[in-house]
Amino acid sequence: MHEVGADASLSTLERAVVNAFQGGFPVVESPWEPAAAALADRGVDVDGDELLATVQSLDDRGILSRFGALVNAEEIGGTATLVAMHAPESRFDEVAETVNGFREVAHNYEREHPHLNMWFVVSVADEAEVARVLGDIEEATGQETYNLPKQREFHVGAKFLLDGPVADGDLDLSGLGPDVTPTDRRGLTPAERDLVVEIQGGLPVTATPYRDVADAVGQPVEWVVETVKRFEAEGKVRRVGVIPNHYALGYTENGMTVWDVPDDRVDEVGEAVASLGFVTHCYRRPRHDGVWPYNFFAMTHGRDEAESERRVREVRDVMADHWDVGDDDWDTLFSTRILKKTGIRIDDRADAQVDADGDADDPDAESAAADPEA
Repeated sequence: MHEVGADASLSTLERAVVNAFQGGFPVVESPWEPAAAALADRGVDVDGDELLATVQSLDDRGILSRFGALVNAEEIGGTATLVAMHAPESRFDEVAETVNGFREVAHNYEREHPHLNMWFVVSVADEAEVARVLGDIEEATGQETYNLPKQREFHVGAKFLLDGPVADGDLDLSGLGPDVTPTDRRGLTPAERDLVVEIQGGLPVTATPYRDVADAVGQPVEWVVETVKRFEAEGKVRRVGVIPNHYALGYTENGMTVWDVPDDRVDEVGEAVASLGFVTHCYRRPRHDGVWPYNFFAMTHGRDEAESERRVREVRDVMADHWDVGDDDWDTLFSTRILKKTGIRIDDRADAQVDADGDADDPDAESAAADPEA
């Protein structure tokens, strides 16, 4: 887990909020009072109104990326894939502009690598569309793309913890709220689609966030609370809480470490690296013969280059417990520029799931979609 020193310009209460509510925020109609009471039990004197005002201030100042539910796009439907490309130095900005012009491209970063210096994410409603999009990008740029889809996810997510109250970030109020029964249904009903689109950018930072969402989608607040809770249980929502802007907390360095792990060791290595609190993403991905020899990715963050390098060394130390790591078996690609960051287009992917598995005109769409034989 990350820690930010005393020089971060946040009050004790703000630090407590960031630490406590990066996951496990109450999914109940009026969440602020029970959340404040839980903080008071940890020695932080605050009531519901003051807690709401604090989150509003953090959000307004950009300390938070957003407040609310972190939607797991993969579980909603469709697919996203990481793509690498070489952009010639003389044409780099031109190529970046062309790539960024594709609405399917969500994130795009310039990274330090002698050849593959542009890395972007393609998000589509149908996995079959990936090949078409990459073909169109290659035609438009004249550059070859290298598709690196996730083959196994070992870990996604991190807590950026601050010096102050609730320093371990272990306050979890996700048990509050209605009892729900998860389903194994992949599709979305039309009402669920509307809810996903409404909350993908966060909940409103108001006294009644779930009621406000209910009003926006034309559903009872009880249904919204129960559906968000069920989505948590089903993995469609990774967590509910405050989502810090790690750049605002001083974590401006992010290093994508890549490793050529022996195939028979990847699973054990992945589990071990995923246990490191400062690793935010950890995946197995394919190699590309002659161009890209690495099959394992781990993302780390630091407040400066020296801290990032220490984190990378810690990852290597863990690796070395499982296989003989040579100097040519790994690399670190630091990001040097954010070229595009618009987020995954959840609405397109949710729409496709309704089209595939639900009928907007069918009042029994939910029960039909839950039955694979229907």
